Amino acid sequence: MKKWICLLMSLLLLFSFFLLPVSAESTDTIPEPTLSPEAEKYDENHPERLVQNQLYALSAILIAEDTGEVIFEKDPDERRYPASVTKILTVLLGVTYVEDLNQKVIVSERAVNVPSDSSTMHLQAGEEIPFIDVLYGTMLVSGNDGANVIAETVSGSIENFVSLMNQWADAYGCNDTHFANPHGYHDPDHYSTARDLATIARFAMKNDTFRKIASTTSYNIARTNKQRARTITTKSSYMLEGSAENPNKYFFPYATGIKTGSHSMSGYCFAGAAEKEGVRLVSVVMFTGNRARWADTIKLMNYGFSQYVSLSPRQIYEMHPIVLETSNYSTHDKDRGKLLLTCVPVDRSDSTRITTTKAKADQMSSNIREAFDIQITRDDLICPIRAGEEIGTMTYYPDHGDPVVYSLLAERTIERRDNAPKSLEEIILEAYNDPNPLPRFSFSLFMFFFSPLLVVLILAGILIMIRRRRRANRMRVPKPAGRYVK
Repeated sequence: MKKWICLLMSLLLLFSFFLLPVSAESTDTIPEPTLSPEAEKYDENHPERLVQNQLYALSAILIAEDTGEVIFEKDPDERRYPASVTKILTVLLGVTYVEDLNQKVIVSERAVNVPSDSSTMHLQAGEEIPFIDVLYGTMLVSGNDGANVIAETVSGSIENFVSLMNQWADAYGCNDTHFANPHGYHDPDHYSTARDLATIARFAMKNDTFRKIASTTSYNIARTNKQRARTITTKSSYMLEGSAENPNKYFFPYATGIKTGSHSMSGYCFAGAAEKEGVRLVSVVMFTGNRARWADTIKLMNYGFSQYVSLSPRQIYEMHPIVLETSNYSTHDKDRGKLLLTCVPVDRSDSTRITTTKAKADQMSSNIREAFDIQITRDDLICPIRAGEEIGTMTYYPDHGDPVVYSLLAERTIERRDNAPKSLEEIILEAYNDPNPLPRFSFSLFMFFFSPLLVVLILAGILIMIRRRRRANRMRVPKPAGRYVK
């Protein structure tokens, strides 16, 4: 019976999507999809327990922005229609290829010639507008007309720009993606996957200008020759906090973007981004409901933040710091000479981050000598040892950039036991710390000049003794053998 109920719910969900107009970004509301009884068991207090059936979306994926590593997925390679999520690549190419983003562009007749059910930023033919305003309008209000202006500005024509889009998709390794237009209005030959869209979004968010645009919720468009100044606001409830009187329950405080999309053949889609405590995530949900896309995205993000950490090499080291054994420590030392080494950046900066799962971070810390290059530079660990004394170094070699070096310092002072024999180093140090340097200097001066002479005299004496002994042996008269009779 449960299987039949789930099947009926799925059919109702699919049918409801066909009630949407075929536009690149629809604002019409449709009945929200329902979840199976198993999915309703989702526990917000334990986001780490997320399973696929607890998502409304038919396809979904969550990746780490820094590495591209997949954290969670649900049918991510099924080809679906991306709708206005397409505009992520459109805006990225606009940012990449146009040097002066503040230059004014003239809106063509063709650029504003879009289907009547399209979402637009209400541009007019012949309008002169700063290119940066077109970028913001295309991203925030999903203007199909703005996407066309970007295409013509970058490539001279929409057709050439679409070809450029597909070249970039191929370069990113998006083998299941093909674009037919720059805005995402439905075309049977315009498709992608959750995995490919996440890849494109990940690279886009690495561009600082794109990231700034994508994270903007409100923008002022300057007055033009055709229109007065106006303010536009993002369509993403995921990024809008709401008010004290009317709070938005789908607002995610760690949200950093990026793009909505919907039409009758794609359902509601959303590519999201978030950052928390140094961990940056990118998610994509495809073919879901309007409110469901926010709920799904928040579930994915909370799952990612429960699994991933962003730590510096020092923080990973401090999970399981190195402890060394020392010798000749004082009998009063309660830790029996054990010395913990603290980790301090050589240049006093600790900005390098390693984004990984909590389990992998713990594994790196447990095998710290394999994860990082550890060198113990002190020749011996004979007490006394002073707090802050450098005992060794730790070097981290990132995949990109220069090595990061840390000093490993003695955490505490460990005194030498009273009856411990002095080392040669201690003897030398004591000699140089003698409060009466003159006798030491005189003795050293005497030894410097007369030690070679003394050695020569000793050797000469030995040679003389050997020669005298040999001469005495030659002059000695042998005694007769037996008694001599006259």
